[in-house]
Amino acid sequence: MNRLIIYAHPRKKSFNHAILETVERSFREEGDAVIVRDLYEMGFQPVLGTSELLGGVGEDVVREQSYLTWADHVVMIYPLWWTGMPAILKGYVERVFSYGFAYKYEKGLPVGLLKGKQATVIHTQNKSRGHYEANGTADALRLTIDEGILAYCGFEVSSHLVYDSVLSSSEDDRIAWLERLPERLREHGHAH
Repeated sequence: MNRLIIYAHPRKKSFNHAILETVERSFREEGDAVIVRDLYEMGFQPVLGTSELLGGVGEDVVREQSYLTWADHVVMIYPLWWTGMPAILKGYVERVFSYGFAYKYEKGLPVGLLKGKQATVIHTQNKSRGHYEANGTADALRLTIDEGILAYCGFEVSSHLVYDSVLSSSEDDRIAWLERLPERLREHGHAH
């Protein structure tokens, strides 16, 4: 299986980076082809330009779209900032998931053009899961990211894994989470 990992965290010594390394290693051990797009390391330009709004697509976007076309499974890994994805990843979506590539309209209705592909979202947050479930934020995230972006473009969203209360977690907690991560990925239909 072809796995594309889209990663958005600026620090190499972060829990997000440990998640990235664990996911990549797990896929490679299963014999999968893996491409990692580390948006901060690439210096990805997230701002949608005027010409792009009119349908012009730059070389950098064409390259990212070729990776998405190649992929059977796309994994996004990022920290939750201001109840959303980091700006660099939101800009990646705005520029790369463009009209005519990721979706189109037919008779006024949206059609996802990335059908047949799986997506997994893995995000970290510092608030507890219970806090975000109680105030409706967990539902809002599912609606705006899983459904509003990925399913809208045709992806089957097989899982959205959340690591919560990260700042208050212990090193032992984080080690245990990482050890269980490959199994969690397999549980959600990514095994061969």
